[in-house]
Amino acid sequence: MPQSDTTVAPMDSSTYREYILGIRIAERPTGEGDTRYRFEAPDHEGVEFDDPEMATLYADVYFDVNGFQEAGTGERGVPPTVIQAGRDTLVAYFLTQAGVDVHWAASFYGEKPEKIERYVSRVRKRSKKIREGAKEQGHV
Repeated sequence: MPQSDTTVAPMDSSTYREYILGIRIAERPTGEGDTRYRFEAPDHEGVEFDDPEMATLYADVYFDVNGFQEAGTGERGVPPTVIQAGRDTLVAYFLTQAGVDVHWAASFYGEKPEKIERYVSRVRKRSKKIREGAKEQGHV
């Protein structure tokens, strides 16, 4: 479940995954034996997840739409760039939200869970291509 956080990541965090353009997922112990995963990007308020898979999916959505800002969209709002990106990107974004899983998304869209997983796979593939293309152009 994501939680917005406008504070800087604690100093006890380490990098779980590093991307281009100063984007990363940090991991930090909570002190209760759990680990939290924080998506961080320049000009983004940051968001934390319990699950590293959801944190990386959030990063993939972020790259798929060339970045977005959730600030100002309200607690249940969706950034306009995510909505405009198409069904597969919107589904992937929904899956990063608290209480949403593949079965909920499948029911909401009237699809089978396998199709929802294909949507996610497409977003991940596009995101990977975008990052590879940016690296080729010298963006680090």
